[in-house]
Order: sequence, then structure tokens, then C-alpha cells
Amino acid sequence: MAAPIWAQQVQNYPGALTGTDFDLTIGRTLVNFTGRARYAITVNGSIPAPILRWKQGSKVTLRVTNTLDTQTSIHWHGILVPFAMDGVPGVSFPGIPAHQTFIYTFKVRQAGTYWYHSHTRFQEQLGLYGPLVIEPQEPDLVRSDRDYIVMLSDWTDENPDSVFLHLKQSSDFYNFQLPTVADFVDDTRTVGISGALKRRRMWNEMRMNPTDLADVSAATYSYLVNGATPFANWTAIAKAGERVRLRFINGSATTTFDVRIPGLTMRVCAADGQDVEAVDVDEFRIGVAETYDVLVQMPQDAAYTIFAQAMDRSGYARATLAPEPGMRAEVPPMDPKTWLSMADMGMETSGMAMGREQPGTTMRMPNNGSHSAPRHSMPEMSGPVADMQDKQPQSGHEGMASPMPMPPRQKPMISPPMTMSVMQTGPEVDMRSMNPSKSLADPGPRLRDNGRRVLAYADLRTLAPPLTLGPRAAKSSCT
Repeated sequence: MAAPIWAQQVQNYPGALTGTDFDLTIGRTLVNFTGRARYAITVNGSIPAPILRWKQGSKVTLRVTNTLDTQTSIHWHGILVPFAMDGVPGVSFPGIPAHQTFIYTFKVRQAGTYWYHSHTRFQEQLGLYGPLVIEPQEPDLVRSDRDYIVMLSDWTDENPDSVFLHLKQSSDFYNFQLPTVADFVDDTRTVGISGALKRRRMWNEMRMNPTDLADVSAATYSYLVNGATPFANWTAIAKAGERVRLRFINGSATTTFDVRIPGLTMRVCAADGQDVEAVDVDEFRIGVAETYDVLVQMPQDAAYTIFAQAMDRSGYARATLAPEPGMRAEVPPMDPKTWLSMADMGMETSGMAMGREQPGTTMRMPNNGSHSAPRHSMPEMSGPVADMQDKQPQSGHEGMASPMPMPPRQKPMISPPMTMSVMQTGPEVDMRSMNPSKSLADPGPRLRDNGRRVLAYADLRTLAPPLTLGPRAAKSSCT
């Protein structure tokens, strides 16, 4: 099998720096993603910053020069380093002052796909982020003909301070999917006026919004792949029969993406730098700062769209996998903008089995004894919770409505029935989740039941313990 062809060979892709000794310069660079020129904060003049390629077990030295008039920093995300090298101002080091150089030096203990970014104010949002690829000491378990970085990010022409101010004034400032009168009319046709009113009253009384999936949307964001807009169509070259490794990195400031390549199956081989048991999927959700390595096989000499829609479905990033530059494939429509469910909010309305286990079923007594009490139904409540379910198990307070046996000369402990007021912690908390769950096998809102095979966290199982520096797992279906 031929050696991988690295992504920097694709036109307009940021360059790669390889070795153990690096010089990085942070400065302001004029960019134009929307037709309006803006200043970004870059490393060596590019967005994303250059690909850094290290070797597991080596010692690297990075001289970072700050040409800005303000402080800056670089944090090596997911990399285990001495605390003074971690790059978080005010926590692990004082930051890199204006017009000064800071030298990072540490041993590389890990292998896999990671990234680096600024931890100073909103500099990451302004463009200071880049890919990090660490080659393993042992032969790589993922074998491919071509190997590309696919770095997802979000860009705004606004001053990030203004974006932050808008969100502090109104958390829904960039949400243009709020329920409308037209939506209400549509609901009355399916569930009637009473059902439509009840549905909205429940959300209003909780002071929540059923389309709150992202703080910032395409109302201000442009979504990028390797620094390219959907119109620019960044393209990775691959020919029929070739196995292509795509290293997805979510370097965005706030955006979660749902990623798929229509017409191709993706084999997930690594997550956050860790080799995992291979799992074939059609789509995966990638949160901020997460990384996934996937393998795809090109069935023919044709173009395929790498489609990454924002979780709120307000916009998308797009790239192309094709045998020749300039080829394009159809861009699929974005998925429907459905409402969140009560289960998504931790307020499940169905399947509330009385036998479900919840934490807190055993309560420590004042005399250091313990007891288990039978489950009981929750008293009637008014307000949104009453609309959601008639009965709710409260295993953490079971048996509290009646006196409990106590040793002689000790007064019984009597507690009132459980009410919503007991669960509130103060004016800063509007509502607490009534039914929290792990949901590791759930793909998540706007992905479940979409007819595609969607990756869930429960699908991910490591092949070897993290930080294994010796021989790695000898078996992988990604080879």
C-alpha cells in the first residue's frame, strides 16, 4: 500500500511543520470569508494554523512569538504536558506578553489526532487554532492511501466581544427558529387548539425554548472547512479504490456539527486521539474540541460531498472528496428543524417505569444505619411538571412521608411530601432536571430516527488503555 499523501498537497491548504523544533508567530492577518475584509489572529499567517506533526516519544520545542499588542497563548488540547507548558493564562502560566517570545518544551507521550488553540479571551474565535497530528511509535493501526485533516470551525465578521454582549443581553439573540404564529396554526391542524396551547404553555412556564440548540447561529457565523467557506469548496483528492483517512477536528468556538458523506460509509477508527474498535456509520455528531478519525473507501472516480451541518440547522460547512480538483457533488438539504423533546430537557414524559433505578435509593441515617423504602408516587403538582407527567418516582426521598423506626429516646425524622420547591436551590436556578440519564446510546436531538446509522458514544470502545507507550493492540479492522 502506498504511503499516505498528506493534506498539505491540496491547493490552498495550510502548510505542515514536521520535526521537533518549531517557530510559530502569532499576529494579525487580513481575511475575507464573506465579502468583507476583517482582521483575524493567525499563526504564521494562516487559518487554520499550520499542521504540526510530532512523533510519539520525542521531545518538542516550540518558540511562540507574539507580535500582537495584547497578551496571547497557545494551549495543546488533550496533550499531557507539565503544567507550566499547558498554555492557559492565569491557571498554568502568565500568558505570552505583547511582543515577546515564550518557549514551550515537553515530551510527547501520546499519539493520534489533536489540535491547538489560544486560551486568551476570544482569540480562538478570531482564528487562532490549528491541527496537531502525532505519529505513533508503533506502526499505525489505521492504514490508508491518503490522509487528510478536515478542520471544522465557525467565523463571524462581528467583534466577538459584541457577540458575547448580545448573548448576555438575550440568550436567544441569534436564534431565528423560535416558534411563530404560523407554527401555532400548523400545530392546531394536527393536535388541535388545546394541544397547541398546552404545548406552548409548558415551555413558557419553564422559561425554556424548544429550539435552543445553539447559542450562536448562521445569523452571524460562516462555517468553514480548513479555512474555506462552502462556496470555496475545499477539495481533497482521492481516486477509485483508494482508502482515505479523514481526521475530523471541531475547532469551532461554539458550534456542534453533524457530519456525513452521502454515498459513503465512514468507519470510525479513533476518537479524541484514542484508537477505538472500528464502527461503521453514516453520520456522527462532533462537539466543540472533539476529534474523530474515519476511513472511507472510494468506490468510483466521482465527487462526494463532505457535509457538516450545524446542530441547529441554521447553516453548514462543506468540502468535497474527488479524483480531480474542481469537481463538485450535490449538496444535500439540511435536516428538519424539529423541537427538543421533554426527554432532551431531562423532563421525560413517557417510559417513566416505576422500577427504573435512580441514584440515591439508599439513605444514610443519623445512627449510621441505612434503609431502603418502597417506591411511592409523587404528590400532585401544579405548573409545567404536572403537564408533563402524572406520577414521578423520587427514589432519593422514598419513604419520607411517614415516620421511620428509630432507636429509643431518639425522635423520629419526619419530612413533608416532595414538592418542586424542595428541589429548587435558589433564585439562580430556574429548574432542575427531573429525570437525568446517561443517554450514551442516544445519537441526540435532530439525529435520532433519521433513517441513517448515527454514531453514539456507547459505540466507542478503546483498543488499548490510554497513554500506552509500548506495543499497541495487534488487531484492528481499520488496517
